[in-house]
Amino acid sequence: MSDLNLKAFEKQNYLSLETFRKNGQGVPTPVWFAESNGVLYITTVDNSGKVKRIRNNVRVRIAPCDMRGSILGEWFEAQARLVSDAQEEKVAKKALDRKYGLQKRLLEMAAAGKKIDRVYLAVELE
Repeated sequence: MSDLNLKAFEKQNYLSLETFRKNGQGVPTPVWFAESNGVLYITTVDNSGKVKRIRNNVRVRIAPCDMRGSILGEWFEAQARLVSDAQEEKVAKKALDRKYGLQKRLLEMAAAGKKIDRVYLAVELE
């Protein structure tokens, strides 16, 4: 991933992750993310629409945005994949914990006791 392109996300709390339906229509979603070793990591629920779309098409676009999804910079072409390696999952979790700290822990506590399967996505710019 280009360091220059990564700078667009450096001081951002959200990015818009645009995944694509089978008919080619883009679906943008604002998400939390954290960078580690040039990879942007996102966590989400396993049965979310974005996960289903990424399973069908790894092509995504990303742009810095605010919490409502208003775009704050340019779009970048990227590829996303589900993280399946346990070691990489630890890297993703640590990066997100470090970036969002208390906010993330509060959300996790609110979901405690609910059956929620979370997955990590790895996004790399083309």
